Amino acid sequence: MLIKFNVFGKPMSVQRKEGEWLLFLESATSMRVRVYDVVIPPELKQDELASYLADIYHENASVKSSSVVRLD
Repeated sequence: MLIKFNVFGKPMSVQRKEGEWLLFLESATSMRVRVYDVVIPPELKQDELASYLADIYHENASVKSSSVVRLD
């Protein structure tokens, strides 16, 4: 299952695979690039992902993009 987010204006997605959360950066051309610099704790629940991404990427917040929104 792929869960899509708008993370302070950046399209990202999270996938659960083999007990781990994998984070991806999405592009306008539907290309997906894995983000290896961020490790999402495997015990994190699906409904906690937006809050976790907000904590990690809060420095990217701006007046135009001030939140993390689930797109699904």
